[in-house]
Amino acid sequence: MKKLFGTDGIRGKANIWPMTTEVIMQVGRALAYVIKKRDHRHRVVVGKDTRLSGYMIETALTSGICSMGVDVLLIGPLPTPGVAFITSNMRADAGVMISASHNPYDDNGIKFFSREGFKLPDDIEKKIEDLTINNRHLERVRPTATEIGKAFRIEDAIGRYIVFLKNTLPKGMMLDGMKIVLDCAHGAAYRIAPTVFSELGARLELLGVKPNGLNINENCGALYPKAARKRLLETGADFGLALDGDGDRAILIDEKGEILDGDKVLAICAYYLSRYKTLKNQTVVGTVMSNFGLEMALNSWGLKLFRVPVGDRYVVEALINRDYNLGGEPSGHIVFLDHHTTGDGILTALQILAIMLSEDKPLSELSKLMEPVPQCLINVPVKRRPPLSSIPEIERAVRKTEEVLGKNGRVILRYSGTEPVARVMVEGTDEVLINNLASDIAEIIKIKLGS
Repeated sequence: MKKLFGTDGIRGKANIWPMTTEVIMQVGRALAYVIKKRDHRHRVVVGKDTRLSGYMIETALTSGICSMGVDVLLIGPLPTPGVAFITSNMRADAGVMISASHNPYDDNGIKFFSREGFKLPDDIEKKIEDLTINNRHLERVRPTATEIGKAFRIEDAIGRYIVFLKNTLPKGMMLDGMKIVLDCAHGAAYRIAPTVFSELGARLELLGVKPNGLNINENCGALYPKAARKRLLETGADFGLALDGDGDRAILIDEKGEILDGDKVLAICAYYLSRYKTLKNQTVVGTVMSNFGLEMALNSWGLKLFRVPVGDRYVVEALINRDYNLGGEPSGHIVFLDHHTTGDGILTALQILAIMLSEDKPLSELSKLMEPVPQCLINVPVKRRPPLSSIPEIERAVRKTEEVLGKNGRVILRYSGTEPVARVMVEGTDEVLINNLASDIAEIIKIKLGS
């Protein structure tokens, strides 16, 4: 049996292992068993994005949870951070989001949240996985009669989440007169995001708000922000926002059409939170993939960058364990721990808009705070995954590259958490040089581990 959990929950092709109704029902049973105590009637929040397969998976998951005597609160399509918020807000015992995030519509997945709204820790995921794969113990635990769980449809989840998001803006602040291009990727935020921004007074140009179950992330949203950029330049809008399918990441576009990734957003927020005396311990949490230019900018302001492995769960763990309050990834997952427990694309946009209004500056001016250094990323298909540091030829190539770059760059090698590829990333001030260096390392990996 293959490993069930990946770097962010369970994910795969819908109706193919592990995303089959049989497996998902067992996952629901395992989750219910793990969270169940004897002190009260237990409840699990279940939300989803707009994929066709969401109905099938929602039904199987609900059946499994209810079969263990735990109730299910169904909230329908809602962004991943909305599920985290509703789980905590309604004091449920756990939350589950049915989504494959930025993947195509024919994939699907499930992510889990604790009663506090945080991603489940590795040890709890391991218990769920073990109970799913070796389910003989659960077969002996079958509530009957009145002990079987019930499913309820929660009608006001959208309203609760909208109020929460609007309240993250400073009291009395409005977006009156601001023209915003908003691309919801035909995903989970297609109703929430337009309502939030329009109720705050913005005029909207909408893209990606007509999901049909098959078009989520299709040439739109955070993976394809050029569509929103094109509409912004055509309409003369002040601000652009492209969300991904489950609404937890944001790619921003300034009024001149420049596309900002998560590193630039982190730089802007870090600079102004530090000025406002609200950045904890003068440190920002990034990942090993965060641009070297972000670190240089932070250091020039007397701030620090604390790097963690790729994955928003590791960002959140560092924020909690080290008492920081701002972190994120280049992909647009930004966590404002003073506001929320996880990355939230709508919340991220609101925080940047609040800075723009407070400082009376357009986004293009704010984005000048950080200048990214050239970065070359190459994905190399591999047939096996031994530790990259265990292969002498690769190690020698890395050492040689580090000697050439000195203090003006860095090398990162890692395997993808979801694909059979090794990622080679080289940063430095000379773009031609880093491209050549990255290509040399990639070629060695291809020879040693590829076809």
